[in-house]
Amino acid sequence: MLLYVAYRVVVHMLREREIKALQQRDEPTMLEDTGQAKEFARLQAEKEAAEEAQRLEAERLAAVAARAAEEQAKLDRLAALEEERLAGEAEQRAAEAEAQRLEAVIEAARLDLERLAIAEENARREAERLAVIEAERIEGERIAAAEAARVEAERIAAAEAARLEAERVAAAEAARLEAERIAAAEAARLEAERIAAAEAARLEAERIAAADAARLESERQAAEEAARQEAQRLADEQATQLEAKRIADEHAAQLEAQRIADEHAAQLEAKRLADAHAAQLEAERIAAIEAAQREADRIAADDAARREAERLAAEEAERIEADRLAAEEAKRIEADRLAAEEAARIEAQRRAEAEAARLQAEQAAKAEAERIAAEQAARLEAERVAAEQAARIAAERIEAQRIAAAQAAQAEAEQAARGEPVRLAAEQAAQAEAQRIAAARLAEEEAARQRAAAPVAPAAPAAPARVIVPKSAADTVVMIADDSKVVRVKTNRLLVNNQFQVAMAEDGLDAMKQIAERMPDVLITDVEMPGMNGFELTRHVRENPLTAHIPVIMISAEESYQTKAADAGVDVLLGKPYSDTVMLDHIQRFMRQGRG
Repeated sequence: MLLYVAYRVVVHMLREREIKALQQRDEPTMLEDTGQAKEFARLQAEKEAAEEAQRLEAERLAAVAARAAEEQAKLDRLAALEEERLAGEAEQRAAEAEAQRLEAVIEAARLDLERLAIAEENARREAERLAVIEAERIEGERIAAAEAARVEAERIAAAEAARLEAERVAAAEAARLEAERIAAAEAARLEAERIAAAEAARLEAERIAAADAARLESERQAAEEAARQEAQRLADEQATQLEAKRIADEHAAQLEAQRIADEHAAQLEAKRLADAHAAQLEAERIAAIEAAQREADRIAADDAARREAERLAAEEAERIEADRLAAEEAKRIEADRLAAEEAARIEAQRRAEAEAARLQAEQAAKAEAERIAAEQAARLEAERVAAEQAARIAAERIEAQRIAAAQAAQAEAEQAARGEPVRLAAEQAAQAEAQRIAAARLAEEEAARQRAAAPVAPAAPAAPARVIVPKSAADTVVMIADDSKVVRVKTNRLLVNNQFQVAMAEDGLDAMKQIAERMPDVLITDVEMPGMNGFELTRHVRENPLTAHIPVIMISAEESYQTKAADAGVDVLLGKPYSDTVMLDHIQRFMRQGRG
């Protein structure tokens, strides 16, 4: 016991030394920022309170150890007196029993000391964890502030770059327009000179037209200059608006920083109050532990009698339970026998029903194949008639295009008298259009000739329609694809209780692997799953002809998934929470009708 007290004192001294080292290490860093001085003072007060609590705890443990030592000495004296007084064998057995009781008391005291030591160690670790969390929180806030400043700087730089880019683009666009205008003016001047040189001697009217064209060109130049000045004005207004927006954003950022600082101060005050409350609760807990220890000493005296009574009652209860279990085992054996007989009868009935359904399915498949052959012949005839009609319509359309092109060429020829450049352009356009129409007509005639000469390939026989044979619940396999084990177990319990066979998959990839090994009759899937989600799983099922007939029920709490689920091929979208009755109704409908 004295060794334990010495150990506690040494631990306390080492802890005080560690706390002082942490204070010496953290104090310069925390005092670098005047805004964290209050936080450091609060942490210092908390550390001092923790040291005071540890000192009181060490004193209490020392007192407990002293009481235990006194109790041990008292017990030793009582044992010596008892050994001297007891001479007979019966008296010696009583002394041994008393010694065992005293050892139990000592063991209980030792266990209590160990428990208190563990509690103190847990409290120390919790204090260290809270200190680390607080330091991480302060560091996170500092990093967040630096990140916000960096983002703001990047935003301002991006805005400035965007403004410069807009000015550069505007300048380039103005230069391009000016160059185009000069080129157009130069082309017009050269064209006017050529026309004037060719026609000046012939018609004075053309000279007047050239003068009119020059006037129009000057008006166009004036309009372009006005447009350029308007574009410059709009660019200046946009730059002013961007600058005003930047100033407003900076003001909003300053207000947001002030709000965050106020929230941080409020959080620190709330934490201080919570820590004071936790210290009060810890004191109350220690008082309750001491009261519980005293109560345990009182209860220990009555425990032996109670245990004996419980032992006798337990023996009697075991005998009664054995009799009850024997009777229940006999009933269970009889019930298993009856259940096996009933299962054999149901199995025979199921096989008979399956055989009848198979014969019915074969007859239906034969009739369906005959119907499909007749429909295929009718479809081939309809396609032949449609091809002939399409060829006739194409020929009429080509002739109409030829007439329209001829009319357009005539109109263009009439307009050619207005000027030599216009006439040449019209002739070139008419020639190109005529060549295009002729090439298109030749291509369509060649395609029609090849279609007429080529033999009609026999169409591939259509896949026979899937015959829906109603199934019983015991023959229906329902697959559950969900990454939540709780959901899989809950849905599995519902289906098994209704006699269905169940296959469970942890995600979409697992479901596709199991479907390849064993085809389910109905698929129930979640939306969000790792690897392959519910939409991807449904699309894979629909794209495979072997699995496209499987009805899919999707479970989701998101109502906006209706359109996306329908596009993927989901038959039923159930919202969370859903009724078990609704789920069973949909499955039974699919068993009777298929996907419908």
